[in-house]
This record gives sequence, structure tokens and C-alpha cells, in this order.
Amino acid sequence: MDARMPSTLVKQAYFLRLITSSLLLTILINPMSIAFASDANRPASAAEAVTASAVIVPAHVSELGFLISGIAREVPVKEGDSVKAGQSLLILDTPDLEFAVTEAQAALRSAQSYADLQKYGRIKNRRNGKIFYDEIPIEYRQRADARVQQAQVALELAQINLAENTLTAPFDGTVASLQVIPGEYVQSDQAVITLATLNDLNIETTDLSERDIANVKIGTPVDISVEALNDNFTGKVISISPIANTVGGDVVFKVTIAFDKQPEHLLWGMTAEVTIGS
Repeated sequence: MDARMPSTLVKQAYFLRLITSSLLLTILINPMSIAFASDANRPASAAEAVTASAVIVPAHVSELGFLISGIAREVPVKEGDSVKAGQSLLILDTPDLEFAVTEAQAALRSAQSYADLQKYGRIKNRRNGKIFYDEIPIEYRQRADARVQQAQVALELAQINLAENTLTAPFDGTVASLQVIPGEYVQSDQAVITLATLNDLNIETTDLSERDIANVKIGTPVDISVEALNDNFTGKVISISPIANTVGGDVVFKVTIAFDKQPEHLLWGMTAEVTIGS
């Protein structure tokens, strides 16, 4: 055996310990260096853009009907009319309810007259051979006032019932559809008028997959392409449905998008393609 071999082995062991010590010192000084080195070739994570089909819908839409049944007496609006909140849209013919209000009004007037008599009336009494006109006892006046209050409540209830014969607009909008004409019988809970904000339209996705919904957040910018207008627009996500739907066997989520600026000539029902995020 070569006599120099032990010396060579000692030198190799020395250099190995030196390299190990250097690596350990580097880790102690900067423990994240190894993590950075291992991720050096990984791209930075970013939310992927999501593309989906969509449809144009009103920001507010409501199908209106009555809680009572009756014959349509007046239809003061027509399809396409712009209406204000509280405006009458349809009135039923309800003579029984109208008579109930008239009867309640008469009952209130009678109760009020009786209460006035009790307030200003006098009772003839004789004391010590003399005649006195005393006030009516307070109990009589209190009972008369109670009758007035009861009559007032009855009138208010009759007026509330009568108000059920008039359909009014719950918000400013446009009469999108009208399903009844004067003289036609209207069932309770039958949708007779569709009211929508056709000057304020949003977009709802129709096929956004459950695999992509995690990349969509409220406020995310959106690029919008409306084929019918042959134009592109911008918007942002304003709501995400918490409940999924099943379309053609696929699980999808509805995402609602608002335009940054409402386009002209946009109509309810037009289709669009949206790209959410970048």
C-alpha cells in the first residue's frame, strides 16, 4: 500500500468538512435561500382569465299579480310604457270592497257624532229641590271614544282590502309585457304584468363552470363582446350566485356583471361573450 494514501484521505475528509460547514453557515444566515432556489424556475401564480357565454338581462325585473281575483276594470298602461314607482298599472272591479269602505266611513261618522254628544252633553239632576245640568260621567265618554277608535280601525282595514284591487309599480321601469285586457277575469297570484328596468341592463353568465368559479371575485374587471352590436365593452363582476345550477349535465354558477357604461341599442335577451380577469 502507498504510504501517501493516509495523507490523501485526511485531506479529502478535511475538504468535505469544510464544504459541509460552508453550506450549514449559508443556511443559518439565509434559511430561505434553498426555498428560493427550488422555486427559481416556477412562474409567479396569477388568477387565470375565465371565458363564458352570457345573456343581457334587466338589473331589476318583476312579474306582478294580485292577491285577490276579479275582472279587470281599467288597464291604464300598455306594453313599452315607462312608469314611475307607485303608478297604477291595473285596477280590478271590486264593488263589494268599495261598499265595505263606504259602510265603514258611515260607521265612523256615526261613532264620532255619538262621542261628540257625550263630550258636550249634560244630564239633568235634581238636588235640594233645584235642577242641575251635570256633565255626563267620564265612563260614558271613554266608551264613546273607544267606539270611535274601533270604527277608525275598521275603516283602515276596509281601505287596505280595497287597495288590493289596484296593481302599482314597485319601482321606476318599463312595462315589458301585459297579459290582460279590460273585462278579462284575473285569477289571484296570476302574473299579469312584467316590469323591468330596460334602461339599466346587466349581464348574467350561462355556462361558467364550477372549475372556473374560484378564479372569479367581486369587482374583477370583465371584457364584454356583444355580437349583435358588433362591439366590445368593459364591466365588472357585481355578484356571484352561492348556489350552482345544472345545465346539460354540467355544474355552472351564475355571475352577474355590470357595464362600466351602459351601451346604446342594447336589448334584453341579447347574447354576449365575457372574459373575466386577465
